[in-house]
Amino acid sequence: MSDATSTFSYQRPVGLTYGVLIVVLYVFLMAPLVMIIGASFTESLMIEFPPKGLSMQWYVEFFNRQDLVDGLLMSLRIGAITAIVTTAVAVMAAMAGQVISGRLSGWFQLGMTLPLLVPELLTAVGLLFFLYKIELGRTVVGLQMGHILMSFPYAYVSIAAALRQVPGSLEEASASLGATGWQTFRLVILPLIMPGLAMGAIFAFINSFDLYTISLLLKPLGGNTLPLALFDFLTYEFKPTAAAAATLSILLSIGGVALVQKLVGLQRAF
Repeated sequence: MSDATSTFSYQRPVGLTYGVLIVVLYVFLMAPLVMIIGASFTESLMIEFPPKGLSMQWYVEFFNRQDLVDGLLMSLRIGAITAIVTTAVAVMAAMAGQVISGRLSGWFQLGMTLPLLVPELLTAVGLLFFLYKIELGRTVVGLQMGHILMSFPYAYVSIAAALRQVPGSLEEASASLGATGWQTFRLVILPLIMPGLAMGAIFAFINSFDLYTISLLLKPLGGNTLPLALFDFLTYEFKPTAAAAATLSILLSIGGVALVQKLVGLQRAF
């Protein structure tokens, strides 16, 4: 009885400590988001928190600023293409990784995630030289290639993890029933990996939307993504318009996660 009491007495402060740490962690993570969202609704002419009054004027100004709107549209377009391309390529790469075994499998996995391990600046400089060699430097196509390269590992890791959860016996059963390889993939494998595929596409889109260094070095002449347009804006002005732009970016990310929840469920995606 005394041992049980002492164990309970020990676990209670430990559990309380963990609870406090979790609360502190959440406050640390959420405080910047709450502050920037609150600052976007201020009536003040400067970014500040808590906001002075409530107003939507800075959202109106954002959509009246052609440079910021053009940056938003370019980021959305490049992010959407990046999500589609990286997801398709990541599915093929993940399936190829399934049939590679031994030491070669480790090297293959390393190669697929290499853009995460190399500093983004080095990748951007190397890619800039390469694109100029093939006459795609400072073009939208070159910028798109850079975003696909940097976002691919996010889609690959998510899809490869989902694919590893698919029992090999299902493919064998499908083949024994006369299904072709394409039919097995479309009717058996694809529905099972759909949560990982959706999450990989969302991760790729969000990463592309936020890329700065790659975009700075590879951007086409006269074109800016939203992060670059925001940086140029904040260089000369410190209006809450920037907070409104940041809030819109946050809402896009939340919308992507909500879409995954609606389509496949977050529990299945992780």
